[in-house]
This record gives sequence, structure tokens and C-alpha cells, in this order.
Amino acid sequence: MVSVGYTLMSEQAGPKHLVDHAVRAEAAGFDQLVMSDHYYPWLDSQGHSPYAWSVLGAVAHATSRAQLMSFVTCPIRRYHPAVVAQKASTIGALSDGRFTLGLGAGENLNEHVVGGWPHVQQRHEMFEEALQIIRPLLNGETLTFSGNHFDVPDAYIWDRPERPVPMAVAASGRQSATLAAEYGNGIISTEPDRHIIEMYDDAGGAGQPRYGQVAICYGPDEAECRKIVHDQFRWFGMGWKVNADLPGPESFAAATQFVREEDVAEGIPCGPDVDAHVEAFRKFVDAGFTHVAIVQVGGETQPMFLDWAQEQLLPRLRAL
Repeated sequence: MVSVGYTLMSEQAGPKHLVDHAVRAEAAGFDQLVMSDHYYPWLDSQGHSPYAWSVLGAVAHATSRAQLMSFVTCPIRRYHPAVVAQKASTIGALSDGRFTLGLGAGENLNEHVVGGWPHVQQRHEMFEEALQIIRPLLNGETLTFSGNHFDVPDAYIWDRPERPVPMAVAASGRQSATLAAEYGNGIISTEPDRHIIEMYDDAGGAGQPRYGQVAICYGPDEAECRKIVHDQFRWFGMGWKVNADLPGPESFAAATQFVREEDVAEGIPCGPDVDAHVEAFRKFVDAGFTHVAIVQVGGETQPMFLDWAQEQLLPRLRAL
């Protein structure tokens, strides 16, 4: 059975609401709570972006069953990788071992707040060094590391869960899929792409978790849902090669000014039709993903969505 997750979308809700949504989602029956880690929202209309790790700590304390995950954290600019390892271990301890550290190479949108955004080759080099630092620290080793981009003269994490925090790595191609297999305990992708899973398996990741994420917009009025998706999620179809380099919400607004409502609705199911939402989820199941987290687009719609999901969506997804 595929693990069904719920996304705590920090770009569309404030910190108290996110904790409340997490508690409601666990009570509704979701297996996992994944949280985005942003400094900015994608678009001003989303309107939020609290510090993810403070919220994760509160969620770890307020919940008791659901698995937790950062989806995803960039360990190359805004955070030093040694600090990421410490934060992850702390959440792992707070949650009694329910936390998985999701890592990715990041976006200019969030990382430029501490300085210039490196070019793509340098980012890949920095990301691999970060993985080389984080993995042994999570495992309880004392680390001395000297690389081309990071130095760790002496580091040790004192507070850790009984079992080391597992680490999953976001991938979009062969190079990142290989990194995920070499350093991680799972792979992350937001596209239902079987080819990515096959590359991961070929690189040595067979048998490990595969984490996906699917965006939907449930609501009683399809037309209203389409408006919400266009207003807040029209950036979604541009792809990571574009999303990784745009510097702020105004850039995403400019880049998507000609995207139409119907363009976005083609990729994100909108409205009350449970079959359409199940089908979007099913694409990840068919591609070989073991964990799939749902994003309900629209911050104010979360309580309504969670009630509906408990009654109608989750029973259907359990049957896949």
C-alpha cells in the first residue's frame, strides 16, 4: 500500500495554521506530513513563508503517529550542511524517530537572501559536498571535512533519535538520481516519471522509498478552484530549470503573466470530482512511487479539504 501524505505548504499558510492543519491531517488518517522549506512564497498571492524548522518542531510535538519530512531543504547556501544535520537530528528526537530529511539543490528564490546564487555546476558540487557532511553527522560520527566549498573543522551531533534520521534526495536526472542512491535512503521527485525511478534503481537505490508529490485543488465549485490554482500555482508547470533560477515572487509573476487558467487546470485537477484527484495520484503509484504527498492548493481551503479527504478521498486512495 502506498503511503498517503499531506503537504504543509508553508507558502500558503502561517505557522499556527500549519500546526493546526498537521493535527487535523493526522486525525483524518494521512500517513505522512511533508513540509516545504522556503524564505519566499512563489507568488505574492500565496502570502506566507514562516520558518519551516520552527513549525516542524511544533508539529513534532503536536502529533504522535504521522511520519514527518522536509520537502525539501537546500543545504548549500541559506543553511550550512552541518547545521542542517543538527536541525534534522533534533526534529528526529522530538518526533521519536518519525522524521525523514528531504534534501534538494534549492532555488534562487530562497537562497539568494544570504548572497549570490551559484551557477548550476557549482551548485551540484556544493550539494554533493553537503551530502558528504550531513550523512556521517546523522549517523553519530565526529566529522572533520575540508572540501572545495565547505569546511567542517570538528562537528558532532549530541542529540539524535535512537535510529539515525533517514535522508532522501530530490532528483530530476541521472546525476541527481545517482547521488540519491549513493548518499540517501530514498529519492524525491515531483514528476510521476518512471524513468527517474529506474535510474535510481540502476544506481543502487532498489528497495528504498520513492517520494512523490501531487498538486490538486478540491472544492465544490470547479470554476472557483481553477481561479485559485491560476492565482497561486501557475508557476508549477515551468519546470525546475526555470524555477531554480528566478530570484523572487515578482519574477515568477512576470514569467507566468501569459499563463491561462485552462493551462494550469490541464495539469492540476480542480473541483469536486474525486475520480480526477484519484487519477492524478494514481500516476505516481503506476510510476513506482511508494510515498505520495498531496498538495491542496489554497490556504483557506485546508479544513474543508481535510474533512472531504477523510470521508471520500483517503478510502479511494487506500484501495489503489
